[in-house]
Amino acid sequence: MNSIGLYIHIPFCASKCPYCDFYSLPGGGEAMDAYLGAVVRAVETHPFGPLRADTVYFGGGTPSLLGAPRLTALLEAIARHIPPADDSEITLEANPGTVSPGALKALREGGFNRVSFGVQSLAEEELRALGRRHTAAEAESAILAAHAAGFAHISADLMLGIPHQTRQSLARSIGRLCALPVDHVSAYLLKVEEGTPLAASSLLRLCPGEEDAARLYLDCVEALERAGLRQYEISSFARPGAQARHNLKYWLCAPYLGIGPAAHSYLNGSRFCFPRDLDAFTGAQEPFSLVREDGEGGGFEEYAMLRLRLREGLDLAEAAAVFGADAGAIRRRALPLEKRGLLRIEGDTVSLTPEGFLLSNAVTGALLF
Repeated sequence: MNSIGLYIHIPFCASKCPYCDFYSLPGGGEAMDAYLGAVVRAVETHPFGPLRADTVYFGGGTPSLLGAPRLTALLEAIARHIPPADDSEITLEANPGTVSPGALKALREGGFNRVSFGVQSLAEEELRALGRRHTAAEAESAILAAHAAGFAHISADLMLGIPHQTRQSLARSIGRLCALPVDHVSAYLLKVEEGTPLAASSLLRLCPGEEDAARLYLDCVEALERAGLRQYEISSFARPGAQARHNLKYWLCAPYLGIGPAAHSYLNGSRFCFPRDLDAFTGAQEPFSLVREDGEGGGFEEYAMLRLRLREGLDLAEAAAVFGADAGAIRRRALPLEKRGLLRIEGDTVSLTPEGFLLSNAVTGALLF
């Protein structure tokens, strides 16, 4: 039986944040129930033979809006067809303010063992500018409630380069966050996508410039590492043993199956995805009839670009053995980048520094092409 990572996209949000480009829509109880029925149909009718999930990730959207009864019932239904391994990592994304202590307890008892909170900031002015519906105090309370409910693994998202943010406000947010029972942090530089409300907003003028945003990123890396959260990927930091096993599948080219509108998959060497169409997904008797190809997978360039997102970097000997890559040429191209402090060469491994992560596309391109 093949082991995979399973991603379930929950496309519902109470409101859309002005920076968000993910596929999400408002939805009431009837729409949620119809959608969950479609997810179960997809699990029941998938064409990939016997599968076992060693990671399950409910992302969105705001999955916690469904409430504990729906979520635990859905997890139970999924487990009947794609059974989790005994030690599976089962993650729920949640926004502070959408989960009560009682709901968190029910979720933990229902099989979820990791929760990822969309905190983004612990500065009130920054939260308001981002259109977040929670306060800093609500975010702290949610994390403490998850810990009290028995979640040993709690992750929090931080955004960098956002309106009103300064080095001082970021340091305060990180300090408050690291005083909480959090063992994983995902820290992302704000990327303003075309077509989002933020792209047309006057708030853009309040965002730090490119150089200041880079400094915020480097400050964040340093502060989190000082607090015991080691950087293991461009945007990911964890205490020992708390790396996000599901997300690592993406970067290690391990197989994963995504279910729901806009969900992507990499399985049996192929990449495919569902269209961004909730109605089509909900109405389909065999939802996997909707999927379309999503580019080729498994080549050296993809492998190298994903490995270079990780702190452990690219193993040149492995790249040569598996893909026939010219390790000598890559090493030669790496030398001037090492002198600029953008990467490290250690034995057969090439890995980016935090400064290199800031320029990862350019550095990776210089190494490979």
